[in-house]
Amino acid sequence: MDPLSSVLSLLKPRNYLSAGLDAGGDWAIQFPDQHDGIKTGAVVSGSCWLEVGGVSDPVHLEAGDCFLLPSGRPFRLASDLAIVPVEAREVFASTAGGSVARLNGGGAFSVVSNRFGLSGRQSGFLLGMLPPIVHIRDAKGRAALFWSIQRIMAELRDPQPGGFLIVDHLAHLILVEALRLHLADAATARIGWLFALADEQISRALQAIHGNPERGWTVQDLAKLAGMSRSAFALKFKTMVGTSPMGYLAHWRMALASHRFTTSRDPISTVAQSLGYESEAAFSTAFKRIMGHAPRRYSREAVSCLRTRA
Repeated sequence: MDPLSSVLSLLKPRNYLSAGLDAGGDWAIQFPDQHDGIKTGAVVSGSCWLEVGGVSDPVHLEAGDCFLLPSGRPFRLASDLAIVPVEAREVFASTAGGSVARLNGGGAFSVVSNRFGLSGRQSGFLLGMLPPIVHIRDAKGRAALFWSIQRIMAELRDPQPGGFLIVDHLAHLILVEALRLHLADAATARIGWLFALADEQISRALQAIHGNPERGWTVQDLAKLAGMSRSAFALKFKTMVGTSPMGYLAHWRMALASHRFTTSRDPISTVAQSLGYESEAAFSTAFKRIMGHAPRRYSREAVSCLRTRA
């Protein structure tokens, strides 16, 4: 499994809200702080401004544009930023989840949005790589997304049997495609594992780590896969990813371990062995250093949560 797929599979993004907006005339809507996760939006028709709290420059969105908001900050959509906004809860109060809200009679602008929650405590693997606003405006990329955007709006406007699953699958498709387009955008900052996937040499190393995290990788092993000298590879990896190859391997192993503790009742020794640690003590030291507390405590809390859910 490639690194992006493995990280998303670990985080299990769950689309818990899809909705549409059809606005007309002059309008502005203020959306509150969101919980941890990612909000995606895609403009079906018309244009508007997007302003996110803490970001100095607003973004102008046009039909076909897609945006991701991974930071949970409050934001505003508006035909004109000078207009005093109404609260989102007022606009969407009369619509059930999964439908289209109308503002000022509609007809001038429409957008579909999806809100994803992320599982586990390792959301930083993805969210830490993304800026407060990801704006997808590449013409080729917009064309690839536009059919899905239109289809979601059609399903929201005219619900049919099976519509929930169609919207859910299309929302996931938009999320993954938008992340792909973002990492391919040469204008974005290039630090972090997400962007390192676009580099042929470093991507080979990341593929190897994610494909066999239990293997006793060395910097020399990974450098050989990348076709580089050990020193050149280590420098390039740290420059692009933001941490050393062994540091990244350790963090990914701990992400997998925390997931195991949350979703299974496997003992610590079994988890440690499955991730390439020769002893439970070595694993526990690494886990506490990266996760902040001992795996036994983490495991007890995870088992308690599993029993509560059961």
